Amino acid sequence: MTQPISILLCALGGEGGGVLADWLVDVARHAGHPAQATSIPGVAQRTGATTYYLEVYPLPHSQLQGRLPVLGLNPLPGRLDALVSSELLETARQIGNGLASSDRTLVISASSRALTTAEKMTMGDGRRPEGPLLDVVAAHSQRHHVMDMASLCQQSGTMVSAVMLGAIAGSGLLPFSRTHYEAVLAGPSSSAKASLRGFALAFDVVTRQREQAQYVEHVMKPALPAPSASESSSAALPADVAAKFPAALHPLMGLAHQRLVEYQGPAYARLYVQRLERLLSAEANSPEATRPVTFEATRWLALWMAFDDIIRVADLKSRASRWDRVTQEVKAKEGDVLKVYDHFKPGVPELAALLPQGLANRLLRWDRVRVARGLAPWSMPLKVARHALWGMASLRFLASLRLLRPLGSRYATEQTLIEEWLGGIEAATRQSPALGLELARCGQLIKGYGSTNERGKDNLLHILRHVCGPASQVPVAEQAETVARIRDAALQDEAGQALDQALLQHGAPARPVKEQPVLWMKNPRLQKN
Repeated sequence: MTQPISILLCALGGEGGGVLADWLVDVARHAGHPAQATSIPGVAQRTGATTYYLEVYPLPHSQLQGRLPVLGLNPLPGRLDALVSSELLETARQIGNGLASSDRTLVISASSRALTTAEKMTMGDGRRPEGPLLDVVAAHSQRHHVMDMASLCQQSGTMVSAVMLGAIAGSGLLPFSRTHYEAVLAGPSSSAKASLRGFALAFDVVTRQREQAQYVEHVMKPALPAPSASESSSAALPADVAAKFPAALHPLMGLAHQRLVEYQGPAYARLYVQRLERLLSAEANSPEATRPVTFEATRWLALWMAFDDIIRVADLKSRASRWDRVTQEVKAKEGDVLKVYDHFKPGVPELAALLPQGLANRLLRWDRVRVARGLAPWSMPLKVARHALWGMASLRFLASLRLLRPLGSRYATEQTLIEEWLGGIEAATRQSPALGLELARCGQLIKGYGSTNERGKDNLLHILRHVCGPASQVPVAEQAETVARIRDAALQDEAGQALDQALLQHGAPARPVKEQPVLWMKNPRLQKN
C-alpha cells in the first residue's frame, strides 16, 4: 500500500519554519498531490525549536479516483522519511528523540550552530564539538546532506527557509519537478528573487552531493563519507602582512585584522601585527609551518585589543546591518512602522573610561565615597529611540568618539596590561616554548565586560606574576603544566573558589581579598515599633 511521505521541519525562532511548511504544502497542491501540515510552536531562539510536520501523498488526485488519503498529525518514531533542520545540535536532538532511522530517513541539516544558554554560560569554551554530532547524523540516517546554510543565505541575501526548500527539492525526496517549487517562490518582489537565489544555490549543492554519492557507490567501493560542510570563508589579509606569517595563520589573522581596522583604524591593526611579530620572533626555533604560540595568541590578542566600551556598543547598535536584521526578525514589510528602543545604563566606570587618567581617578574616587556612605553606585538609565533622528544622531556621536578613545584611561590601562601579558609570553617562550604556549592560552580568561572582564584580567595577571614570574615558588620544569591546571580551574566557576584552591595546591599564593563596603540596612519592623 502506498504510504504518505513524512517530513519533520525544525527551525529556530524567526527563521521562517512556518513559511517553509506553507511553501511545501503549496508546492504539493500546485502539483496536484494531497498534503497536510501541522505545527508545534516552541520558544524563541535557542531555548526551543518550532517543529512542523508534513505528510505528502506520493500519488496525485488524478490517480486516486476521488478517494482522499488519511494523513497523520504527528511523526512516529523510526517512521520518518525526512528530517530537515536549520541547526546541527537541533538535528541531533531530534534524532535522539528516536524519530530518524538508518534504514529510512533522509537527514538534511545545516552545519552551523546556535549556542545554547548552557554553552554561553560556561567560563571557558563551552561549545559542544561538532564531530560527535556529525557522527550521530551519519549513524542514524539512510542518507544525509549537511551543508553550510548560513553561507548560502549570505550569498543569496535570503532567509534559511528558502535554502532548506532548495535542499529538499535537490534531494529528490518528493515527486515534484524543480518548476513546481520555483512557481511557488516566483514573484516580482526583491524578497522573492532572493528566495529563488537561495533555493537555486542549495538545490545545486545537494544535487552535486547526490551525484557524487552515486558515483562513489557504483564506481568506487567501498563508499566514502560525503563531505559534511563547506569551508568557512575568511577575510582577506593584506599581502604585506601575509608575507610575514605562516599560511596557517592567514585565515584567523585576516578576521582579526579586519576587526581591529573596523574597531580603531589601520594604525591599531598595525600595532596588532607588530605584537604578533614579536611572538613570531620569540619562537623562531619552532617549525615555521606551526608556530603554536603565535597561533594561539592570534585570536585572544585581537579580542582583548577590541575590548567592549560604550563607543563600541553605540557603533554596533547604530549600524545599518543591525536595522536590517531586526527588520527581518520582526518580518516588517514595506510601509510598516518599526520602532526600536535601545536601553543603556552607563555608570561611573564606563564614563571614566573615556576620560584622561587624572579626571578618571577623581570620578572613580567620588563614586567610591558614595558607595561607602551606603548609596548605590551612580548610573544613568537611558532609553534611546534608534528609529528617531535624535536617537540615531546620539548613537553615531558616541560611535564617532573612537577617535578620542586612545586618550581615555581605559585604553591606556588595557594596553599596559596587554603589554605585560605579551612580555610574559615572549620571555617564557624563549625559555620554554611549552610555558609560552600555556601563557598564550590564558588569553581566554579575558572575556565579557564590567566585573567579569576585570576579574578575568586579575586572574591572568595573578598567574603571570605568581606562578611563572620572578617571585614564583613553582619549579621551572613544572611551570607549564601548573599554568595549564590553574587556568582550567579559573574557568570552572565565576567565584574563583576552584582557582584559589589550585593556586594554593601548587605553591602559589591565593588571590588577595578585595575590599567590599559593608552596607547597613534599616529594619522596617524595628522602625514601626
